[in-house]
Amino acid sequence: MSDFVEQCRREWRRLGVPDPLAEEMATDLAVDLREAEAEGVSTEELLGSSAFDPSAFAATWAAERGIVPRPPGQPPRRRPLSLMVFTAIAAIALVVAATLLLTGEPKLTLRTSRPPHPLSPLPPGVGGQVHSTSASAPIEWILLVLAIVALGFAARLWSNWSRSRPPTAPA
Repeated sequence: MSDFVEQCRREWRRLGVPDPLAEEMATDLAVDLREAEAEGVSTEELLGSSAFDPSAFAATWAAERGIVPRPPGQPPRRRPLSLMVFTAIAAIALVVAATLLLTGEPKLTLRTSRPPHPLSPLPPGVGGQVHSTSASAPIEWILLVLAIVALGFAARLWSNWSRSRPPTAPA
């Protein structure tokens, strides 16, 4: 294992990161460093200025994962605005589709009349059938399914966002 990874391990131990989490992070870091090396990318190119300060890198990464408190003066990581907007639109679509399906609006009423029969005692147009239904129900069901799928996708994006990735600093 590289010296950089070992220095990160020592820092995580010092910060009180539980051993299983520290091991997982060290393994991830070692794999990333090996892959970068195999692709001809230096540690400095991969990690930026963090490559020269393993302790700060390890502390920042542990704070990003929420394992240790964030160092003072470091701003919290913000979620992208586009992800928040996507989630809000999907939730609104879900509420609208569910409301429309529950209320059954708009209603469509179709009146059919029987054709005149030569021996019928009733005049033409009398004695037909009336059918009432929701005119947009298929569209509402499609919207509901799409909204549920979109919310599932948004939930996956939110969970991926909270998982760890080694923070990178500009070179």
